[in-house]
Amino acid sequence: MSNYTKLPVPSPEQGLNRYLQEIRKFPMLEPEEEYMLAKRWAEHQDTEAAHKLVTSHLRLAAKIAMGYRGYGLPQAEVISEANVGLMQAVKRFDPEKGFRLATYAMWWIRASIQEYILRSWSLVKMGTTSAQKKLFFNLRKAKARLGALEEGDLHPEKVKQIAHDLNVTEDEVISMNRRMSGGDASLNALVSSDGEGATQWQDWLTDDNADQAAELEEKDELQVRREMLAQAMDVLNDREKDILTKRRLSEDPITLEELSGEYGVSRERIRQIEVRAFEKLQKRMKELAKEKGLLETA
Repeated sequence: MSNYTKLPVPSPEQGLNRYLQEIRKFPMLEPEEEYMLAKRWAEHQDTEAAHKLVTSHLRLAAKIAMGYRGYGLPQAEVISEANVGLMQAVKRFDPEKGFRLATYAMWWIRASIQEYILRSWSLVKMGTTSAQKKLFFNLRKAKARLGALEEGDLHPEKVKQIAHDLNVTEDEVISMNRRMSGGDASLNALVSSDGEGATQWQDWLTDDNADQAAELEEKDELQVRREMLAQAMDVLNDREKDILTKRRLSEDPITLEELSGEYGVSRERIRQIEVRAFEKLQKRMKELAKEKGLLETA
């Protein structure tokens, strides 16, 4: 895949705005064109086809990378890691699976970015427990929900709430917040200003004709998940399907007491059936995800 050397590369010297301008020049692909290019790569190792697949999704990689700003790492390096994930996705993409490359690629892009962040923030620095890792990747979201994205230390009440929500200590929240403060480039920062108005970083991530990230990520992923769920439900018998649907998949779930009366068994028996059905469904969903290439096999 030597053509990847032709890719534009973000760098501090070049400037992020110039890179974002450059990747906007690559056209989006129609579904049919994407399919044919993917087939050419999969069947003939056509590097020109692979190059077009990658360049048409560089904006997607950049947009996802921007979601990981705020970890005190150079944004150009985060984008570069996103592009590595994108290339891995193109290399492994199977067009016969029935979904778009963007849906598949975002898994690889995020995994590549997160691996880079974890390498950069050593486990000693970041913490080794699963709760601390969860804190690392969810602190900004938690702060946003509480309207606490201002710089500096958090208010004690907000520290307490975040610690409770993420199952960590208040000291861990304070420490992680201090480590992650600074180096946060805003998507609303100006990159140019002319007579017609100012341009922000985020403006370079969108396309006037189509928003690939929003449309393909949300629509395709939702469709794939719905299809997988419908297919996975086949592992359940009629009673398990009915109980699981009414308890976990309904907008207005009913109580164990109601189902107990409906089936003429104890509430505990209904609970056991629900738990078993959910476990069977989870297992089947994971199997389907692996079959579709959305999860790596062991």
